[in-house]
Order: sequence, then structure tokens, then C-alpha cells
Amino acid sequence: MLHLLFAVFSLVAGGSGNGVATAQAVVPSSNLVAEDQTPTGKFTTATEVKPILAMTLANWIAVREWNGNDLIYVSHLWAWRCGLIQIEVGINGGALEVWPLPPCHTETGQPNAIIESDGLPYREFTLKSIEQLDVRLIFDDLSRQDANFSCKDILIA
Repeated sequence: MLHLLFAVFSLVAGGSGNGVATAQAVVPSSNLVAEDQTPTGKFTTATEVKPILAMTLANWIAVREWNGNDLIYVSHLWAWRCGLIQIEVGINGGALEVWPLPPCHTETGQPNAIIESDGLPYREFTLKSIEQLDVRLIFDDLSRQDANFSCKDILIA
């Protein structure tokens, strides 16, 4: 039944296009396990972060030309990572690749904060090599949302 609901939602959403997301059920995988969805008020579950990420789709990912490189930023997704299990990014129509997420800092009052030990929320690529990006979010309830973006629409000036 859940698969049917996601299929209907995907059809209504109109498939993927530039900056358009589609919601789908995740194919069961032995290494992904759904987490408890009891809201915490700290935005640490898919139940809490999904609506925010749906409303801020245009901010999921960005490209910046800096020091002779293209930088792909996932800062916004890191800031809501506690409701995610995985981020996957595909470049120029290539295969999706898992980009690691830093841990949630659940022992603090701000579990989604990005701290120095988390590392940097970007990767470097050859200048002008990024034309299009596909992004897949897998939430901790095992639902997923896919979107694609044209570099010109997410380029940081």
C-alpha cells in the first residue's frame, strides 16, 4: 500500500526536472534500517525534517567557482542531516555516489550543528566541469526524495 501511495505522489509531482523533487519508496536494502519517527522537537527525524527540505529544495545543493575549481556544496543538507540516512549525488548524468554525512550531535542542544570536526561540506572539481547535478536523499524512515539541478540555476555568484 505504501508503495502505491508513493507511486501516486510521484506521478502527481510530475517527475524530476530542474530543481523538482519526486518522492519514492526506497528499495529495501540490507544496510539501511528505518529509525523511530517519534518527533523530538530537535529535528532529528524524517518526520521533522522532510517538510523543511521539501520547502527549501532550491537550497539543497550549490556550485561555486573558487580558486580555479568548481566546489559542490551540501551545507544545507548537512544542516538537516539528522533526519537523513544518506545523501547521493550524481554529476552530469553520471551514477549516483554516496556522500558521507557527519554524525548528529545528539548529546548537544543543537544536534544538526556543523562543527569543525565534521569537516567541510563541499567537494572540489575541475573548473566549469559541472553542468548538472542529481541528488537523492534517503530519509531515516526509508523514504527517498530525488531532485536534479542545472549548474546555472544553483551557481553561487
